[in-house]
Amino acid sequence: MAQAFYDRPIPSCDPARPEGALTLAGGWCWFSHVERLRRDAPSEILPVSELSDEARARLTAPRTVLAGLDLTAPSVMSILNVTPDSFSDGGKFNRPEAALAQVQEMIAAGVEIIDIGGESTRPGADYIPVDEEISRTAPVISAIRQISPVPISIDTRKAPVAEAALRAGASLVNDVYAFTHDPDLARVSAEAGVPVCLMHAQGDPEVMQDDPQYDNVLLDVYDFLEDRIRLAEAAGIARAQVLVDPGIGFGKTVAHNLALLERISLFHGLGCGILLGVSRKGFIGKIGKAPVAQERAPGTIAVTLAALGQGVQIHRVHDFKETKQALALWQAATGTGERHDA
Repeated sequence: MAQAFYDRPIPSCDPARPEGALTLAGGWCWFSHVERLRRDAPSEILPVSELSDEARARLTAPRTVLAGLDLTAPSVMSILNVTPDSFSDGGKFNRPEAALAQVQEMIAAGVEIIDIGGESTRPGADYIPVDEEISRTAPVISAIRQISPVPISIDTRKAPVAEAALRAGASLVNDVYAFTHDPDLARVSAEAGVPVCLMHAQGDPEVMQDDPQYDNVLLDVYDFLEDRIRLAEAAGIARAQVLVDPGIGFGKTVAHNLALLERISLFHGLGCGILLGVSRKGFIGKIGKAPVAQERAPGTIAVTLAALGQGVQIHRVHDFKETKQALALWQAATGTGERHDA
């Protein structure tokens, strides 16, 4: 349901923090003003003193530790696609030994969580039967659990796949369709007592990039996610156990993606941690003139660092080593991480 207005925090990481500024989501950014957005009128800039008590609480409350992740600091979610057809790494890790070798590199690099998917969600991807998706994902999760307690998320839109993954040792359900494809996934997640990530997508992979349309992409995506969070709460999943993802590239043009990225701090108003997945996506190739997906790490890192400046907590990436290095240097240069006095 649409709101009368939406208050977007205008974040800063500057070391000169003014008196009265508020900490954003218990993290590394602060804000002293908000941009009040409306569907039927121009935006206006207001001091934080104009915030309602509810809006202030949602924007400032430190996010709960979720699947072992401390959301008051940035985290890297490393992608492990055990598929033959994902858009940039299909076929590389669908053999168990190759998947485990990659996982060991991820752990050595210090990634905070590994996201495992057995069905490609690239534009035009085919639907994968449940049994096949389970056979791709559950054995790999079980094998990882034999060597490491690293948090694992299962990237699926299907309840039976999630059930099998959770039995194998997964600790988070990452649903790119936010319980719209398989409503039973909400029940499965609630009964397992695991956190979830709910993403916005317009259309199935087969058709989602044909001609996506929005009245106001930023506010439409926000309203959708608010609605899905309420559905999750009704199913027994606490808001504090929900991550939200605006779904960059899922039924969106380049202009839509950029509109979301420019003001992604709006989504802190949902009172949840934010997950961002931009890794190697098509809009990076178009803007950065990089037609080959594997050559889009620099563009991915640029977008990731911009999102860090808006307090986005979790970054889902293919190039985990490069991203971990970039994140460490961004934190050092902005004074938002551990001190380096040597």
